[in-house]
Amino acid sequence: MIEGSNVEFKREFVEEIRLTVLAFANTDGGTLYIGIENDGTVRGVEDPDGIMLRVTNTIRDSIRPDVTLFTKIGTEEIEGKTVVTVSVQRGTARPYYLGSKGIRPEGVYVRQGASTVPASETVILQMIRETGGDRYEDARSLNQQLTFEAATAFFGHRAVAFGNAQKRSLHLVGEDGTYTNLALLLSDQCVHSVKLAVFEGTKKAVFHDRRELSGSLLSQLEEAYDFIDRNNRTRAEFSGLDRIDRRDYPEDAIREALLNAVVHREYAMSGPILVSIFDDRMEIVSIGGLVPGLSVDDMMLGVSECRNPHLANVFYRLHLIEAYGTGMMKIFDSYADEEVKPEVSVTGNAFRITLPNINYRSGYTEAVSSDKPIQDKGKGLTSRQRQALDLIRRKGSVTRKEIQEELGVSAATVSVVLRELKEAGLIVGEGNTRGMRYRLEKKK
Repeated sequence: MIEGSNVEFKREFVEEIRLTVLAFANTDGGTLYIGIENDGTVRGVEDPDGIMLRVTNTIRDSIRPDVTLFTKIGTEEIEGKTVVTVSVQRGTARPYYLGSKGIRPEGVYVRQGASTVPASETVILQMIRETGGDRYEDARSLNQQLTFEAATAFFGHRAVAFGNAQKRSLHLVGEDGTYTNLALLLSDQCVHSVKLAVFEGTKKAVFHDRRELSGSLLSQLEEAYDFIDRNNRTRAEFSGLDRIDRRDYPEDAIREALLNAVVHREYAMSGPILVSIFDDRMEIVSIGGLVPGLSVDDMMLGVSECRNPHLANVFYRLHLIEAYGTGMMKIFDSYADEEVKPEVSVTGNAFRITLPNINYRSGYTEAVSSDKPIQDKGKGLTSRQRQALDLIRRKGSVTRKEIQEELGVSAATVSVVLRELKEAGLIVGEGNTRGMRYRLEKKK
């Protein structure tokens, strides 16, 4: 008998046998013999029952998850001497690790030839992928030293229980009693982040403000919404005597787009969620395209295939999302009465939704003639003002009634639009009040 990848000798019981058991369970199984020298000389043991008890206690107390189902401890007579044998099968919940060290190289061991050695991080991740299922959220977290202060406060604020029983039912704790990657996402130690930035103008050139959020996804969600809300300005328009306040972005659209990015992103890939706020739009980009088999058209019809169903269930329990794929429909419904609409862009590894700023007024640069553009003098135009100018340009001159029919609004609203265009120096009125016609102001 000689030592090899599936055979290990120990002259007597020592605590380090747990490392050999770990390595066998993480690799291809094997048998540990207690009472045999490294060179194969059989010495035997004097108290086999006591040694078997110590082996059993050591394995049960130090190795996670429980590997006792894959071990068989007994005795064998070799050369007339009693030897304790520890037979270990390849486990189904790999990687097995020392509870005191966690799922990291100093806590996970494998067999290399006749040696027991620490596993590399690459090998550990490979074992997790092989035994943790297809979804990232189901796999065991590399970090088992997790805390949930932010999540506990978030659940408590919404009057939802968050004890040990709930952690199991929500799949934060797996069947083997270890924390899953879903637990990592909700924990204070979450390694993923959200980056937010406000830019000057319509390009990524000059920053106004920026933030990077870390910690539990729940606290990131709250802080991200607060940041966006602070930069979601309210602007007033007047229709006759009525003042109408409108925010740059519909709150429902922001909420649903942000939730969509957090719930549906691919957490197996590194890289943060990106929120970019420009003068004319907001872009929210998350890692991971659509789930295979799902198209943009399917999504727009409300068909939902969730990449992270357990995370979605947590958000459902917290009353943040509904059970069905209504989020994207809500985003577009919030822009139903607007001229500009949200846009969706999808690649193999990214998903972007662009929310237009409904109050954005670009500098008007349409040409009066081939060589003389008109400028808006910095005031900016609404969509109704642009419609009126387009009509005037096409017809040369128009009446108030024609503008009202084109815009589909009240006479009072048309009066406001015309007054603002005249004050901006973009149009002039000709004729008496009853027969007044409006044309573009020609620049000198």
